[in-house]
Amino acid sequence: MDFARQLVRALEVPHTREERAPSDLQFVSSDDLLPVPIEERTWTAFSYVAFWTSTSINVGTWMITSSMIVMGMSWWQAWLTIWIGYGVMTPFVVLLGRPGAVFHVTFPVVNRASFGIFGSLWCVFNRAAMACIWYGVQSSIGGSCVLVMLRAIWPSVNNIPNSMPLSSGTNTRDFMCFLIFWIISLPFIWPPVHTIRHFFTFKTIIAPIACLIFMIWCIVKAKGVGPIVKQPATIHGSELAWAMISSVGICLSNLITLTTNAPDFGSRAKTPSAPVISQLLSIPLSYGLVCLFGVIVSSSSQTIYGEVIWSPVDLLGMFLDDDPSPATRFGVWFIAFSLIIAQIGYVMDARVAVIAHTFAGCDLTALFPRFINIRRGGYISAIVGLVMCPWNLVSSSSRFSSYMSAYSVFLSAIAGVMATEYWFVRKGHYNVADLYVTRKGSWYWYNYGFNPRAYAAYVAGIAINVVGFAGDTGRSVPAAATHIFDLSFFTGFGISSIVYYLLSRMFLVPGAADIFEEIDVSGYEEKMASCDEDTKSKDDSTEKESSTILI
Repeated sequence: MDFARQLVRALEVPHTREERAPSDLQFVSSDDLLPVPIEERTWTAFSYVAFWTSTSINVGTWMITSSMIVMGMSWWQAWLTIWIGYGVMTPFVVLLGRPGAVFHVTFPVVNRASFGIFGSLWCVFNRAAMACIWYGVQSSIGGSCVLVMLRAIWPSVNNIPNSMPLSSGTNTRDFMCFLIFWIISLPFIWPPVHTIRHFFTFKTIIAPIACLIFMIWCIVKAKGVGPIVKQPATIHGSELAWAMISSVGICLSNLITLTTNAPDFGSRAKTPSAPVISQLLSIPLSYGLVCLFGVIVSSSSQTIYGEVIWSPVDLLGMFLDDDPSPATRFGVWFIAFSLIIAQIGYVMDARVAVIAHTFAGCDLTALFPRFINIRRGGYISAIVGLVMCPWNLVSSSSRFSSYMSAYSVFLSAIAGVMATEYWFVRKGHYNVADLYVTRKGSWYWYNYGFNPRAYAAYVAGIAINVVGFAGDTGRSVPAAATHIFDLSFFTGFGISSIVYYLLSRMFLVPGAADIFEEIDVSGYEEKMASCDEDTKSKDDSTEKESSTILI
């Protein structure tokens, strides 16, 4: 028993900030879950512009854009769809991130306000599992970039004999490259993000340059912009309309992770207004420009090779076929290297929403605050991302799109409940202190720590998309169910929002308000400031006493 107790103590995460918090706040909390300290709220409007510019540059976004060309759209139709998709999603990022920007709490804690202290654990687990999968998917894409880069240096890498079974879904060469990228990403999990901020600056500079060079290179090989612009769509009428609607849904799904976790990076805002206009402008603009590169490159591939190559990495690899010149090999190496940097940065963005806050790490911290901090959570997400065989998800355009759509079904229902709780039920009224206690009668205790209203709304938001999801996996379903699933974010978000609002009006929750006002009724920040002042006074008194004794 003594050994077991010592082992448990050794595995515990040291907590420092909660030791100076009031005693009733020391449960279901840790340093990573408490509100962000004032000195760490440093994000200005420019910080959010830089964050979204960096986040938008990744192969995954490029692949989503290119998949629209596979559906048969022309380049301008695909680009218009991109602007509509990300433009529509941006206000949701701002709305869901508002509690973080005002009260400086992260997603796992904000989720407690709607689902309950214990009820939030399922949503957090759901979100953490999704983040682990996303880590693996992005690492798999990064591995394909490693392969292209190695081929540019040593062409014989392409001929490594395969010793893996067909059932694995990969081969020795591709798995080796995946493992190389995965190992390279591990050291970036260890340090706090602000200590490697120069890496992100480097990514923000080199990745756009590489994307621009790649686009120009493809235009030159396609013999000018003319053939690309004149390339017509192969689908028309209602088929085109539903293809665009479906693609808008894919854009929404691509951003649903960051939308749900918007409180994570909102919590670092210097002022509540910092994330508003900056995000409303930077998100559609940055994704629109990056996706333009993907649209033109994918369209160019049809002119160059007679078929659409939906993966830009595969297209880059094709440049190395047929005995390329040294200049071509260097160009491919530089672009592939830049894409690797972009993918590492994107994996870090998926791990770190902001300075020292991770998606998977922060979510896992909320599940086991006693034993898991953000660093440990990051490594857990990396291990899960390895063992889940993510290369099977990105092996084809349709499979990747299906994964993204399924991703949206679950998170949109959670997001709908969270948004309605803040904006329409309690109308900006928060009790930050009660977010960290399990006391009966507290705002977020509900029924033994679970809010049945939220779970009823959550199930309703998922249920409306179940039949369409089955159709997306290959089952025969009515066309109406397929079209509903194409709008899975709106249907999931909308239904969960309506059900939660109606149930909250029928069965009132503590703190429900009639007037919108963003206020913390517990005065948590004032209490913490008072604790800091008392601690400082005691330290000063102790120092004076020590000086007197020495004299």
